[in-house]
Parts: sequence; structure tokens; C-alpha cells
Amino acid sequence: MDKQNIDMYLTANAKYFEPSAIPVLRQKLERADDEAFTALQASDLKDPTTILLISIFLGGLGIDRFMVGDTGMGVLKLLTGGCCGILTIIDWFTISKKAKQKNLATISMIL
Repeated sequence: MDKQNIDMYLTANAKYFEPSAIPVLRQKLERADDEAFTALQASDLKDPTTILLISIFLGGLGIDRFMVGDTGMGVLKLLTGGCCGILTIIDWFTISKKAKQKNLATISMIL
């Protein structure tokens, strides 16, 4: 894998990952072949800012949890109104991190 392509990819997509995950991701990209890099560029990454906004406005319906792939908690929030708002408020502070972890898991499956 070309170092310049790796740097360009990480610079363009840094907002999708935790800062502590960038070195690990760099190592995986250096070991990856060109076919994996092409699949990586085509992957669908979740934007943490968008998911945070959805959590603020529609979090009581569990849509934010459905978007990050946490179906069980999404159904719970949908049926209980975000457990009377408690889980909704907690998600306002944690959903961005969950989205970044989901993105790292997606990338790890490809690489």
C-alpha cells in the first residue's frame, strides 16, 4: 500500500475514527493490498456528527441506535420513549463514540 494514499485516506476520514485508533488503522492499511484499499474506500462510514444530531432530535425513538447497528437498544428506546428520556440523555454524550467504534469495526472487517 502506498504511504501517500494511506495518509490521504486518514486525513480525509479522520473525523470518523477515535484519535487513538488512527495508529492502529495506519498499521492495518500498510499491510493491506490494493483490493482491500478499494473496498475500504467504498465502505459506508457513519458520520458521528450526523448521528449526534439525529440523537438530539429523534433519540427518543431509538433511531440513533438503529443507525449504529444496536438494534436491541433501539427497540427498547422506541418502546419506552428512551426509558422516559434517561437513555436519550445518556446517548447525547455517548453516541458519537459509538459511531466511531462502529466505523472502526467496519474497517476491521474489511482489512
